[in-house]
Amino acid sequence: MDAESLIKHFQRDPEATLMPLSATSDWLDDGNETTGNQFQQPDWQVALWAIAYSLIILVSITGNVTVIWIILAHRRMRTVTNYFIVNLAFSDASMATFNTLFNFVYALHNDWYFGLGYCRFQNFFPIMAMFSSIYSMAAISVDRYMAIIHPLKPRLSSTSTKVVIALIWIVAFSLAFPQCYYSVTTFYYPRTVCMVDWPDDYGGTHQLSYQFAVILLIYLLPLLVMLVTYSLVGRSLWGGHIPGEATEHYHSQITAKRKVVKMMVVVVVTFALCWLPYHVYFILGSFNRDIYKQHYIQQVYLAIFWLAMSSTMYNPIIYCCLNQRFRAGFRHAFAWCPLIKVSEEDKMELQYTHTFRVTVTRSRRSDTSHTHASIRASNANSEKDACLQRKKFPCSSQNSHVITKQDDSRPPPAKMVAHDL
Repeated sequence: MDAESLIKHFQRDPEATLMPLSATSDWLDDGNETTGNQFQQPDWQVALWAIAYSLIILVSITGNVTVIWIILAHRRMRTVTNYFIVNLAFSDASMATFNTLFNFVYALHNDWYFGLGYCRFQNFFPIMAMFSSIYSMAAISVDRYMAIIHPLKPRLSSTSTKVVIALIWIVAFSLAFPQCYYSVTTFYYPRTVCMVDWPDDYGGTHQLSYQFAVILLIYLLPLLVMLVTYSLVGRSLWGGHIPGEATEHYHSQITAKRKVVKMMVVVVVTFALCWLPYHVYFILGSFNRDIYKQHYIQQVYLAIFWLAMSSTMYNPIIYCCLNQRFRAGFRHAFAWCPLIKVSEEDKMELQYTHTFRVTVTRSRRSDTSHTHASIRASNANSEKDACLQRKKFPCSSQNSHVITKQDDSRPPPAKMVAHDL
């Protein structure tokens, strides 16, 4: 194979080869394939990048596994929103475990050491995990929208939530499958390349159509959904009129809902900012392949890829900083550390469930009647009474809503599922 044919073949897929053409023309200038690997970096650069990527892997796996434990080990935390957070945490931890390290090793020298099977997996799994992550966030935004804008409408049960999560993974698998199907490993002396060998050349219909479909489906579309839902939720919580009696308990409910929305908005914005340079990098490369020939492109890619992968480690930090229950859960998880103390307040935060009751009363006048809706706080047990009297715990999540009617018939209450954090 001559140099021109080799370059043409090597140009087919920048996403699989990571830094296509960044040094290809250099090591083929003399028309032979006996020169060394131009992607080789000095040891000090490799050491610095290894520390940076190791930080992502350590923090991401530790943080996300802890989040999963906090939710699944405490009945208090098993809500619809938190089930989606479990799925999000699982996706992020899996990405850090199965993709970050191997892609980093490949990006260092652009030499694939892990065989065809893992080449197919590493081109396939990241797209599936990204899809699962961002659509879990989108599902949370829709759940928050229904809980706050339409609180009396039927909500997802735990079973329905699990079905939605399963559907997310099925669609994610379908979207990522072409990357797996067309993945190949090819040896170009002195290195092996893992690439996606599309039916036509790089920049052809198959490659461009798939690339833009992926960006649309795993980035732009879900971000648009979250922008709309959180905008409507924000207008309702911060700018709209809140019906019902302005009790202290009701205000604590609104405050808790605002905190949940703020936390999830921070999660979404962080994800969007971390992945934006990554998508821009490949969009620019699709239209201008010369950027891959720049001598600095390998360092640029390593920085962009580090930022994208770092999105997997921020969410546990955000939960711990912005949510009292997760903060208590992290203290429980790391109670073995000498500097971390678990207080009685932390123990109660994960154990007790607060409820409130919605009562519809009917008042009659001489010739007209109308229905007046009021929201009254009620405690589930004596422990919650003590909790509320000390004013230490806002009665937010896991609320059990009960609709009753104050008239002679007094029909039985209809329970609705709780969904807050």
